[in-house]
Amino acid sequence: MEDINPLLIEFDGAFKTSPFDKLKSEHFVPAFNTVIEESWNKIVEIADSETEPSFVNTVEELEKATIKLGRISSIFFNLNSAETNKEMQSAAQTISPMLTEFNSNILLNENLYKRVKILYNNIDIDDYSTEQKSLLKDYYTSFVRNGADLDNDKRERFVKIKKELSTKTLKFQENVLEETNSFMLHITDADDLKGLPDYAVTAAKQEAESRELEGWVMTLDYPSYIPFMKYADNRQLREKMFRAYTSRSNKGNEYDNNNLIKEIVALRLELANILGYKTYADYVLEQRMALTPDKVNNFISELHDASVEFAVKEKSEVVDFASKSGFTEELQRWDFSYYSEKLKSDKFGFNDEMIKPYFKLENVTRGIFELSEKLYGISFKQVDNIPLYHEDVETYEVYRPDGSFLSLLYMDFFPRKGKQGGAWMTDYCSQYNFGGDDVRPHISIVCNFSKPTTDSPSLLTFDEVTTYLHEFGHALHGMMSECKYPSLSGTSVYRDFVELPSQIMENFAVEKEWLDMFAEHYTTGEKIPADLIKKIIDASNFQAGYLQERQLSFGMNDMAWHTLTDGKVDDVVDFESRAMAPTELFPKVEGSAMSTAFSHIFAGGYAAGYYGYKWAEVLDADAFSVFKERGIFNKDVAGSFCKNILQRGGTDHPMKLYKKFRGKEPSVKALLKRSGLGE
Repeated sequence: MEDINPLLIEFDGAFKTSPFDKLKSEHFVPAFNTVIEESWNKIVEIADSETEPSFVNTVEELEKATIKLGRISSIFFNLNSAETNKEMQSAAQTISPMLTEFNSNILLNENLYKRVKILYNNIDIDDYSTEQKSLLKDYYTSFVRNGADLDNDKRERFVKIKKELSTKTLKFQENVLEETNSFMLHITDADDLKGLPDYAVTAAKQEAESRELEGWVMTLDYPSYIPFMKYADNRQLREKMFRAYTSRSNKGNEYDNNNLIKEIVALRLELANILGYKTYADYVLEQRMALTPDKVNNFISELHDASVEFAVKEKSEVVDFASKSGFTEELQRWDFSYYSEKLKSDKFGFNDEMIKPYFKLENVTRGIFELSEKLYGISFKQVDNIPLYHEDVETYEVYRPDGSFLSLLYMDFFPRKGKQGGAWMTDYCSQYNFGGDDVRPHISIVCNFSKPTTDSPSLLTFDEVTTYLHEFGHALHGMMSECKYPSLSGTSVYRDFVELPSQIMENFAVEKEWLDMFAEHYTTGEKIPADLIKKIIDASNFQAGYLQERQLSFGMNDMAWHTLTDGKVDDVVDFESRAMAPTELFPKVEGSAMSTAFSHIFAGGYAAGYYGYKWAEVLDADAFSVFKERGIFNKDVAGSFCKNILQRGGTDHPMKLYKKFRGKEPSVKALLKRSGLGE
């Protein structure tokens, strides 16, 4: 009997969940071929209709036409990030250009554009809701920004560029994953483990056993790399790990990304130029809160001016501390985390290892759930009847205060070979409510926390707790969505606004009232001591200037790549070094490159947008000040934030939504004050 493709039949599980238990890599390309054809037939029917265009028969029908395709696209690309393999990566190289061509064909369909343009030209006359106006504007702008007004030759070139970019950015991501997975530090002498906490040693032992090796294995995955750089006494091995991590895809081998970067940047500039924009950043920022490259660069400069002196002093403090500790050489990048952690412990009387026993993963999860319940009244029920794509994944049903179903939530916490590094939130099914369908979202959080060992459960560092809160903020943005159309729901907002719901959650990490709710020692059950909480709070601005400069350096690098006007770069490392020079505090390390593994901008959606993390920090600091003034669990404040931000998605301009919550536009003052970098 011929295998039935589970992507081509109706999903019949609870809440119509993705059929992970039935999926095989070979299902995807045939499914995309079929669904793209079906979707295109619907598009043509809309475009060629002889009826007078209306919002319902044109815009709403366009939304419907791609829902199925959007669903299987989410499944495929999410799996390609969280549980990939060679077959999936090969399929991605086929599927990505197919989708690019499909989307280009829609946006270059003259009849369809005419219908949308007629509606857009009457947008202020016809009786549209705010959400309908936003959707219509988005469609019209998408047509224009994707070449609908170009002549045939330029259109043809535009489409070709989009297809090339889709494959090159995928290849960039694959190369970084290969380079990350291909390195291991195999340790056979126990003396080389000195300084490392027990959990890191145990995890390294288990990693070695999984590879059928004696001794211990360290990798470039964050739960392995970060503790090694912070705690390993062996400076030579710290240097080896650092060089391996910072030289990813910069070795001149088959996974080298230098030429790919040059090609991607040149193609992006050409695409922008074809549409009449000076730079790719001009093209991108037209649809951001920041609007222009000048405004972004001024914003970065303002924060840089506020933090650079602090950063220099903070680095000098580490240098002096290292010297007093007997270190006689020039402090290098692979020394900074090591001596910073020791300085932090000396200065505040604690370190990550003192905190981690109180942050058992299961307890942090409970604390975040209880926080969400206090703020928004929602509740969580763990279930085991949902198909999974990996045995590590946990699933939860989420319910509104009235007991009605709100969302499905997948939680994928631990690193593995088929998963990208880092942490992110995504969805497998978008929320929408029109055309007779009331569809609730299926949200996923993916992280790379330390796995449980034979000796202890998964214990989180303080940074991992804030990461968890961050991604859960994104998840709340997706789960709480109450929009009509899928294109506007959840996190479908401007890139420099999308981080507000995530970053505002990070503020709770240093709030005693929240920590007291869940933080207890995993062996004794003792609540986290009040003096330890005070130390965490006192240390929350430790090296704030240095950390801000580091983040700004990424934004400077991003903007430099995407404000090029000629698209020509001779040497990637020299280019990025010049771009980040204002923030540079260390000697250059030969062979290291930031850009060659900068997936956010060369494989993700943050090109000309990395500044958005700091932009959103300004928003979240300003927004959280309202919680601080009226109580961090204040239901009225939380209700307003939910009603005006979380539920609204992209249904209105983000500044309008923010001002409805806050009553005014934000300024950088709240961020600088919170960080200890200003009054």
